[in-house]
Amino acid sequence: MNKKFIFLRRRLLCFLIAIGLVMSGFTGSGFAGVSAGTAKTLESRFTTLDGARIHYVNYGKGKEALILIHGWTMNVDNWRDNMAELAKRDRVIAIDLPGHGQSDKPQTTYSMEYFARAIEAVMRDANVKRAVLVGHSMGTPIARQFYRRNPAKTLGIVIADGSLRPFGNKALLDQLIAGFRAPGYRDQIAQMFAMMLGKNLSSEAQDRIKSSSVSTPQNVLVSAFEGMADPSIWGEDQITVPVLAIMAKNPFYPPNVEESFRKIAPKMEFHMWDGAGHFVMMERPQEFNELVLAWLDKNKLLMK
Repeated sequence: MNKKFIFLRRRLLCFLIAIGLVMSGFTGSGFAGVSAGTAKTLESRFTTLDGARIHYVNYGKGKEALILIHGWTMNVDNWRDNMAELAKRDRVIAIDLPGHGQSDKPQTTYSMEYFARAIEAVMRDANVKRAVLVGHSMGTPIARQFYRRNPAKTLGIVIADGSLRPFGNKALLDQLIAGFRAPGYRDQIAQMFAMMLGKNLSSEAQDRIKSSSVSTPQNVLVSAFEGMADPSIWGEDQITVPVLAIMAKNPFYPPNVEESFRKIAPKMEFHMWDGAGHFVMMERPQEFNELVLAWLDKNKLLMK
């Protein structure tokens, strides 16, 4: 392995961890890994956006909900270890973003705006009026774009190792995108995710992540990455609703990451987990669930 390749790989890791690109794996029909008793209450549903079907999983009833948004190349199974626990008190919906999981994969531009509109379509279909959005990795800028469009419908935002700030320069972004357009893009993605897995992530979860990374069509993952690189989504506009940030400590985040986030989200509760990988909700699901529920209680959100 030459020095140039090692250098580029390290820079790739630095950017991707910082911006929070991520995945998970849906296993086909049904929400795998949920107990038999829980599975009876889960509903697999479809709605449409611009003529394309969007798949989502619903658990519970009510006009308000906790909406789970997966990251880059992923799908609803990202949340298999979180949904049942979170739904003990609240309605929970997990979405397969367009181009991912069981949702249709049209030839279109997969921008953060498009993904935000998909959340709106699911909320209309599910008759949800207001929501707390939980965004893992790429799900964070999607949640922020939804908030820009629908501040009155957004009760709060949970950041799961995502970002409110841009990372990387245009030259690096162009280099990464070129790699994702190349015939060997799957190898590049496999190397990237191998370096992002936490040491305590189960082998079963790792297998789901690895298999998911090859299931998203190339045109979708390239377009979605370009959407995350769009400078227009990284504004200084304020988030005035409560925000919970659960981050995985790594040497690539700047030392002032909490301060920089708080300038955008002043009502933020910030946690940096030492020893965790990028998939915080999969690696430490019990701790993640408890923290989210405690934060909801503290801010009197989604109260029955």
